Amino acid sequence: MAQKPAIPKGTRDFSAIEMARRNYIFDTIKRQFKLFGYKQIETPAMENLSTLMGKYGDEGDKLLFKILNSGDWMKNLNDEELAGRNSVKLTSKVSEKGLRYDLTVPFARFVVQHRNELQMPFKRFQIQPVWRADRPQKGRYREFYQCDADVVGSDSLNNELELLQLIDAVFADLGINIIIKVNNRKILAGIAEAIGAADKIVDITVAMDKIDKIGIDNVNAELRDNGISEESIALLQPVLTMSGSNEEKLDLIADMLKDSETGSLGVQEMREVIEGINDLGHRATVEVDLSLARGLNYYTGTIIEVKAADVQIGSITGGGRYDNLTGVFGMPGLSGVGISFGADRIYDVMNQLDLYPEEVETSVKVLFINFGEKESRQAMKYVRQLREAGIPAQLFPDSAKMKKQMSSADADHIPFVAFVGEQELADGSLMLKDMATGEQTNMTVDQLIDKLR
Repeated sequence: MAQKPAIPKGTRDFSAIEMARRNYIFDTIKRQFKLFGYKQIETPAMENLSTLMGKYGDEGDKLLFKILNSGDWMKNLNDEELAGRNSVKLTSKVSEKGLRYDLTVPFARFVVQHRNELQMPFKRFQIQPVWRADRPQKGRYREFYQCDADVVGSDSLNNELELLQLIDAVFADLGINIIIKVNNRKILAGIAEAIGAADKIVDITVAMDKIDKIGIDNVNAELRDNGISEESIALLQPVLTMSGSNEEKLDLIADMLKDSETGSLGVQEMREVIEGINDLGHRATVEVDLSLARGLNYYTGTIIEVKAADVQIGSITGGGRYDNLTGVFGMPGLSGVGISFGADRIYDVMNQLDLYPEEVETSVKVLFINFGEKESRQAMKYVRQLREAGIPAQLFPDSAKMKKQMSSADADHIPFVAFVGEQELADGSLMLKDMATGEQTNMTVDQLIDKLR
């Protein structure tokens, strides 16, 4: 027996119903992107490895999918290189391209390559798949979609406020209750400075970022393991145990960081963002979280992370402010701020909470039953009129048993079935059946168009 085909681990097939649900998510996000004035771009699935390598750290480089050169890709290798089994050297000889790891680095390359054509500030959105050679697990895939929105060429905190409004609008449309966590990279730098461990900022913030997962005792243990002194750990405890309203947290951290110029600037920026979003109004819960440290080596100001309030799952959206997006490509000083919606995790949340409208799974509004050659020809004319009016319709292709045709409509969640039999053929009408109520009504095709509109 032939072996059943399979797909690579960490990838997925999506059925017609699953695609309808995913497209509902993408369409919702895209609609809000456009409402907020973001312009869509796309970049190739593959980039030159010279563009990708070194942008994600050593671990990120290992997770890049490399593409073998076309043709005889071994022709540039000698026996000594093969025997050396040095994967880094071998890769440079046999592979020049790789699948994109995220949308941010390709966007940075795009901005540099097209800088003379772009009007700054430039607001862009991108919805495309990315690939990572990661270990597949729940909520983590090797192929997944990112939905990014960025504003580059502007330092204004109004951009942060707009992105928070955008997040709020998207999840309100999707019906997902969310918690938007906000922090600032400058506050984290100020904290490290205030506890006398400015050189250990990465170790401190990486440990702090795990507090929800491993608890305060394990965070302290990790800090000790990373060489943080007991005195510094003791000074950090008020931050790790901080509670109260956003305003109370900011007052406490402002007092702690009063002698840090960088930290004080971070508090000032955070106040402006929190006061601004409160003034504008929001449906989501907005929470100051001083342990939030995502993308520490990348973000330079505001940091944003979104959690689903009703489902245990990782971050479903994240982002922040960066000061040098294009510096790695020789165009320094371009500031920006951006967010990325995790479409695959949002999809998992929507499925768990069953938040899709009923019509999402309905691609066709009316199915015409096939009674034979003459009747089906007239039905096809009606189908064409419906389609020209923007109403999805179709004729069952075969003159099969009525039960089979009706079962097809039911399985495809088609809300109406139309009959064109001998009587309807004679008087130029059709019989419409409501599949939900069973009610049948005789009408013309023009009346059907008015009804379905």
